[in-house]
Amino acid sequence: MGKTIRLTMAQAVAHFLKVQMTIVDGKKVPIFGGVWAIFGHGNVAGIGEALYQVRGELTTYRAHNEQGMAHAAIAYAKANFRTRFMACTSSIGPGALNMVTAAGVAHVNRIPVLFLPGDVFANRAPDPVLQQIEDFGDGTVSANDAFRSVSRYFDRITRPEQIITALKRAMQVLTDPLDCGPVTLSLCQDVQAEAYDYPESLFDEKVWTTRRPQPDADELANAIALIKASQKPVIVAGGGVLYSQATKELAAFAEAHGVPVVVTQAGKSAINETHPLALGSVGVTGTSAANAIAEETDLVIAVGTRCQDFTTGSWALFKNDSLKMIGLNIAAYDAVKHDSHPLVTDAREGLKALSAGLSGWKAPAALAEKATAEKKVWMEAAAKAMATTNAALPSDAQVIGAVARTLGGENTTVLCAAGGLPGELHKLWPATAPGSYHMEYGFSCMGYEVAGGLGIKMAEPDRDVIVMVGDGSYMMMNSELATSVMLGLKLNIVVLDNRGYGCINRLQMETGGANFNNLLKDSYHEVMPEIDFRAHAESMGAIAVKVASIAELEQAIADSKKNDRTSVFVIDTDPLVTTEAGGHWWDVAVPEVSPREQVKEARKGYIEARAAQRIG
Repeated sequence: MGKTIRLTMAQAVAHFLKVQMTIVDGKKVPIFGGVWAIFGHGNVAGIGEALYQVRGELTTYRAHNEQGMAHAAIAYAKANFRTRFMACTSSIGPGALNMVTAAGVAHVNRIPVLFLPGDVFANRAPDPVLQQIEDFGDGTVSANDAFRSVSRYFDRITRPEQIITALKRAMQVLTDPLDCGPVTLSLCQDVQAEAYDYPESLFDEKVWTTRRPQPDADELANAIALIKASQKPVIVAGGGVLYSQATKELAAFAEAHGVPVVVTQAGKSAINETHPLALGSVGVTGTSAANAIAEETDLVIAVGTRCQDFTTGSWALFKNDSLKMIGLNIAAYDAVKHDSHPLVTDAREGLKALSAGLSGWKAPAALAEKATAEKKVWMEAAAKAMATTNAALPSDAQVIGAVARTLGGENTTVLCAAGGLPGELHKLWPATAPGSYHMEYGFSCMGYEVAGGLGIKMAEPDRDVIVMVGDGSYMMMNSELATSVMLGLKLNIVVLDNRGYGCINRLQMETGGANFNNLLKDSYHEVMPEIDFRAHAESMGAIAVKVASIAELEQAIADSKKNDRTSVFVIDTDPLVTTEAGGHWWDVAVPEVSPREQVKEARKGYIEARAAQRIG
């Protein structure tokens, strides 16, 4: 059997995590960047004591909210292009359930994070314990079963030896480019404290490297033939390009073969947007240049994207009757969407193989000429949208322009998650380096922003991190602002206050709805809330300022460069103004029957737009 070491199950977890390694830039480093923990009765005596014993080798970070710490862990993994990640532990009950939303974020975006929630007693002796949810029809259910639908792998540990196989399976999922996503190991609290004679080999150092599946010969030959037969191909670059670290190969392919590149939310920054063939964002929040090319394309080369509805304009963007699609993706599930011709492979290896097979072939020159002309028109429109202004209530685009002018650049990462800002940033932010744009838009989770910024700063401490967040998302979750101050990790947080949920209010209006329950003024109230975001940020230790104009914002950001801790900039904005240029229809169902004429008119427009959808 070999040598053994007697440890509690929780100790086995801690000792295992600290010896998992990976290679980054030629150097061997721990694959776990640390553990986030909020302790309670379900984990403090077990996991808490175990983490204390390894604190010099595996850092434990304290957060203020379980969902927030999990968002930070997700952003850390995303900023590391999934090469490194973190674990999160909580007590049972509310602490665990607070992490379920974050698990959804990780699952949708396919980001690795290890959840270690405490669970009820496996021996059931003290049932029901504090915070235990009792299912009247199933004695095996606990609150942690909520993780099942948002975990790539789930296991409940009811005996100490079960952790041996569970940890190995967890690592396989966390490091697998196909199955990558959140893992939940639900740790019964009595079992955490139980001892077992574990094989010493379990704690041998193990180095994990990126698996890069090669393309199938037949699929590759078919893809090459399709590209050679095309007249107006376009590459839709998704997050898979970044996770594969295939940005150089993407640019080289575009240059060698004269194929324009458009990007999804997850794929933005996969190509330097100053590149002549980089046309920016595509789809619902797309640039006019990208969408003009996409509408006419006869071949979409979808690289590392799951073709979400914002990317495809709810499958109404691509209007060429002769359209074909190549799904270059590590996941066959994504590679065959909408009758795509699959090329199941790693993005980097797939692009290299395609380019080699296309040696000497180039798309017709007219395609690049059209791309150049359309990009010129777009850049003029974008510059106009982001130009400085003296307006009392500037637009989101004008705020973005101010931030880009004063703190943009290759060493800056801008982050956002939900509301109208993601659309404006997708169109307008000048992303020039991989990872300089960080958007959580797979789940569009309000509250991700501040905590996510913290995770990026932990992954890239030398980068300037800009968090752009609306007042609605800020109010949902802001507690990790205090954590950033506590950890000495400086963030630049721009709070755009439009006094409510401005994005959804605009969508409500576009679908014929009345202004109702989105902006604060249109919600039921006895007194209008006057929220002092500057004072709130200061109360959590940040340096904060409220500015009255774009010029004041630019000056405040410039002055903040000397600040030694997180800086917050608050500015009032117009809830109704958005960039008119670019964009595309999005399928949001309008009521078929309504007493209101505005809804009836919106329904007519909806039916007309739906006629352009490619079904199936």
